[in-house]
Formats: sequence, structure tokens, C-alpha cells
Amino acid sequence: MARTTRATQMLAKQGVGFTVHAYDYDPNAQRTGLQAADALGEPPDRVLKTLMALVDGKPVCAIVPSDREVSMKKLAAAFSGKSAQMMNPADAERITGYKVGGISPFGQTRKVPTALEELSLAHVYVYINAGQRGLQVKLDPHDALRVLGASAAALVA
Repeated sequence: MARTTRATQMLAKQGVGFTVHAYDYDPNAQRTGLQAADALGEPPDRVLKTLMALVDGKPVCAIVPSDREVSMKKLAAAFSGKSAQMMNPADAERITGYKVGGISPFGQTRKVPTALEELSLAHVYVYINAGQRGLQVKLDPHDALRVLGASAAALVA
């Protein structure tokens, strides 16, 4: 498995301190974020999942704890929209340049507005997908927020 991806290259270029962590990705897991948390031996609220959605028909990225569900109402509000829905996997792959299960908010081929669950900022570090199935980066959530130009918002139900 390559440990250098567009995501890790972006973080390095921005001077962000991070470490890369590989784990055995299970394509049959019911919830891949929870499977990643278990494999990494971390609490699920510290392992964040990257979700691609549409707010008023426009693509957005939401980063939330792996053990929580996104509130579509809160997601729409975070981007000053009226309605939100999850993006279909084929569109998510086309917009991000990553495969589902390996979508990272870092180094996406198309920059889209991004929001990070504000509860995640309470952690000293979090894990976020590094752009490949079975690969995570460990970093300060404030660094993630800054490098992504993201907003912090209440996104979970």
C-alpha cells in the first residue's frame, strides 16, 4: 500500500504535522468508519469520516465522527442552504478523485465547500482518511480546519 497520496502530499506541502496509519480495510464492513476506529484502537468519535453531499444541488464535504450520523437539516444550515442529501457514490468518486471508502477531504480533484463537526475540535488529534482505503492521517483537527479552509459547524443529529 502506498503511504503517499494526494492527501498526504497536500498536508506536507502546507506544513501540517501528521502521521500516516495503515489498517486492514474491510470492504464488507457495515460502517467503514467504525471498522477503522476499531482497527486503529481509537474511540470512534476521534476517527472522522468524510462524506460528500449536495446542498441545494451543489457539492459539499462534511467531516464527522465515525459513530455519528449527519443531520441533513444541520448540514444544509451549515452551508446556508435549504435542503441537503447524500451524494451518490459515482458522483462522489468523480468529484473527489478518490474511491468510496478512501475519500479524503485533503487533495480532492475539485475543491468544494467543507465543514468539520465542531465537537471534533475538542480532541488533541483526530484521524481522517488519507485518500486510500485502509489509510488514515492523524493530525490536530484545527490544522485540518485551517488547511481545508473549512468551517466548524454542528452537523450531527
